[in-house]
Amino acid sequence: MRIGYDVSQTGKNKAGCGYLAYSLGQTLAKIDTQNEYLLYPTFGDFFFDLNWMSDTLQVGNQRFRRGLAHHNFEEAQSFWRNPPANFEERLGNPDIIHANNFFCPTSCHRSRLVYTLYDLGHVKNPDWTTEANRIGCFAGTFKASLYADFIVAISEYSRRHFLEIFPHYPAERIEVVPLASRFVGLETPKKPQELGNFEPGKFWLNVATIEPRKNPRRLAQAYARLKADLGVTFPLVLAGGQGWLMEDFEDYLVELGIREYVHLLGYVDESTVIWLLRNCFALVYPSLFEGFGLPVLEAMSQGAAVITSNTTSLPEVIGDAGLLVDPLEVDSIYQAMRRLSLGEVNRAELQARGFERSKMFSWESSAHKVLDIYERVFKLDKLVT
Repeated sequence: MRIGYDVSQTGKNKAGCGYLAYSLGQTLAKIDTQNEYLLYPTFGDFFFDLNWMSDTLQVGNQRFRRGLAHHNFEEAQSFWRNPPANFEERLGNPDIIHANNFFCPTSCHRSRLVYTLYDLGHVKNPDWTTEANRIGCFAGTFKASLYADFIVAISEYSRRHFLEIFPHYPAERIEVVPLASRFVGLETPKKPQELGNFEPGKFWLNVATIEPRKNPRRLAQAYARLKADLGVTFPLVLAGGQGWLMEDFEDYLVELGIREYVHLLGYVDESTVIWLLRNCFALVYPSLFEGFGLPVLEAMSQGAAVITSNTTSLPEVIGDAGLLVDPLEVDSIYQAMRRLSLGEVNRAELQARGFERSKMFSWESSAHKVLDIYERVFKLDKLVT
């Protein structure tokens, strides 16, 4: 088969969509010795990486080569919004097109379309994102419900939620393929210079884009309450880029009286994330809504104790290997942090359980599932011709 594979979000500042496309693509290159891949660095009409030529995924494998790309965003938008008559020919006549960034093409008359479903948070609460992102994400998921020949959901929660919102889609054509940790088997990096004041085992950690859905305000409130209660506690480290609708977050920390104890690192590279996960007292991840919750799995894979939410997909990931909290209740987050601080919960036991739990997830396993889906969907009739 010839497989067209979306790598548009695999550049330097990648987040969830980009990590999946990047890790899955690299793993497919290792295990698939039969098929040919065309990697599309400019895919869709509402995301464009200006540095796609140098930054998006390329694989040193003769069966993986770069597919169609566009010089600028306007050119990309014109192509994807108004597909030419020779659309599939321009894409290299793939047998399968795998969309990985929420965008869903609608002119795949011969190619089978596989669509990665992350989450429907934009439907659950429109206030968690900007209008432009909400419109783009909903357009993609809605079109997938009409045009995708098969859907890869990253969790059972996302699969069920999609079928609740779009009950017309055939349930037998959507399957769960979980994510996995990027950091398994990597060496422990040296302590980054910018983290010089952080002592191993003596800081709370949150790894997430600072945006409403990740719940940073309630986390800050819980931390402020913990500090007021105990008098002394570890600093709180937030590793993640500035997201939407949170421009006043630093001012909020000042209002709570904890600005000097909260370290905002911004977007950090992988070696820094690994060091933070391996050396934090615990990861605190009280997200309001997740399609999967990759930071939780990656934390467990690096031996971190984890506090996370009891909602959406997160219980699927954490199992009984962490402390579950109600993310809407500041007191719930605070109580979990307090219990761990005072030793009422055995931190070493949480770390061990989490590490064992993380072994249930691997990119090799997920890549084999995707390959099986490619082979099956290639033999299926198209939903829409």
